[in-house]
This record gives sequence, C-alpha cells and structure tokens, in this order.
Amino acid sequence: MSAAVNGLPWTVLRLHRAALLGWGAFVAAVTGLLLWTVEVKADAARAELAYCSHHGTCTITATLDYDDTIGLAAVFLCYSFLAVAAWAGAALVARELETGTTQLVWTQSVTPVRWLVAKLALPALLITVGGAVLVPVFRHAWWINPDRTDSGWASANVFVARGPTMVAYGLCALAVGALAGLVLRRSLPALGVSFAVMLVLHQLVQSCRTDLWPSVTRTGTALFTPPDTAWQLANGVIVHGQRVANPEYGHCNGTGTKATQCLADHGITGYYSVYHPASHFWPLQLVETGIVLTVTAAATVATFRLLRRRTA
Repeated sequence: MSAAVNGLPWTVLRLHRAALLGWGAFVAAVTGLLLWTVEVKADAARAELAYCSHHGTCTITATLDYDDTIGLAAVFLCYSFLAVAAWAGAALVARELETGTTQLVWTQSVTPVRWLVAKLALPALLITVGGAVLVPVFRHAWWINPDRTDSGWASANVFVARGPTMVAYGLCALAVGALAGLVLRRSLPALGVSFAVMLVLHQLVQSCRTDLWPSVTRTGTALFTPPDTAWQLANGVIVHGQRVANPEYGHCNGTGTKATQCLADHGITGYYSVYHPASHFWPLQLVETGIVLTVTAAATVATFRLLRRRTA
C-alpha cells in the first residue's frame, strides 16, 4: 500500500481536526458535567429530600437543580446526532467535491473507495468511542438521582441517552451526511438535507417507539395500576366489549355488591391497562438500534455505489 494511502487517516484528521476536536470537547464537557453533578449535587439533593421527609415541608432547590442538569444532559446526548449530520453533510464530502480537491487526491495513488473509507472510518470510530463513554456516565448519573422517577426511562430524551441508540443515531447521521454530500456536491444544500432527513427519521422512529415491542395488556373487573417502573401507554374501561379511554367511572372501582352494581349500571364489564414494564427497556432499545443501524448500512451502501458509478 502506498504512503499516500497509509497517510489517509492523518489527512482526514488534519483536514477535519476542528470538528473532531469539537466532538472530543463535547464528550469531555458532558462527561465532566455529569460527574460533577453526581459528586457535588447528588448529596445536596439527597440531604434536602431527607429534610423534607422529616419535616414535611421545605424547598427543593437542590433537587430541582439536579433534575434540570440531568435533563439538559439528556437533551444534548439525544440530539447530538443533528450536529453530526450537519457537519457530515457540509464538510465531510460535499466541500471537497465542491472545491474539486477530490480530483487531486484521486490522482495521488488513492482510489475513490479508499478515500471514502478513510473519510467515514475515523469519524465513525470517534462517535462510537464517545458514545461508549457518555452513555454509561449518563446511566450512572440518572440512576442515582435522589428524585428519580422509576418510569422516567420512558422520556424520549432519557430513553436515547441511556442506551446504544444514541451511538446508532450518530453513525446514521454520518452515513446520511456523506450520502447527501455525494448526491448534492454542495455544502449548504447537503447540510440542510442531511439535518432534515435525520430529524424526520428520529421523529418517525420516536412516534413508533411504543410499537417496537409487544406491550402488556391487563384486564379485569378491578382497576389495575401498573408498577411505578412501568411505561403507562393507555388505560380505561371496557364497555360492551369495547375499550374506552379516560373513563369517567373510576368510582366504580372496588369489590362488593355496590361496585358490581355501579359497573353494571354503566355497561362496564371491566377495566384495562396497557403498558411496557421496565424489563422492556432493552428490547425496545435493541430493536430501535437495529432499525437505525439498518438505515445506516443502507445509506453507506448507497454512498459507495454512487461513488463507484460516478468515478467509473
């Protein structure tokens, strides 16, 4: 292999060092924020809640501060892929095609395919390593939150930040950005398209998230309340065999003749509750990760095929 090929990763590193250093700074900053929150703010929040429990009334400033910090970190981690999409669409491929520097590179014993492999491999590695650091740190900070709600894992931002889905979205943004850059060959249009495509993909998958794994449905003549750790999806009453959400007949709950008569008077044959238990977190995570990685693979294959066709 030629020296030019051997030096491709270093060329990519030098050319995009500002963006790659920015990613490293982001990982370090969020990690530092979470670790500082755990070491400094958690004890204050825990002491505050203990005081409240003992005295019955108090302010919860430290607790809310902890919650806000964790929520902010979740937003950063969940939507970090949008920054990757914008950078990949504008700078990774499109800028060099727009300026014509790729033609010079391809005459220096570097094939277009090897050039694209180097372009994608180093950022993909850094995205994966960054996610491998951020996700465990966030999971730790979220888990020890003194005011943590056990069903909080269902939050859209927290769900992504607590698992491999975060890394999958980053890799997908990289592949979609590269494809947009190769198709459009202009930085600004590629930036806008890759950003918009990833945002739509994220919103689409998020809207279908509860259907990615079969939920649990409980029915009975008594009102059932799912565990605190569950992700509640729906609940209501069953009227003549039909499910009716947001029931107005909760006062019929209970046992005995009076409750049975109340149910019968309103045509209610029982209650229902639909939810995801906490054990469904990882199945939902892995299915969503698989979907996003499938899109990533499809975008990557399309990028290489288009490159071969255009440089044949």
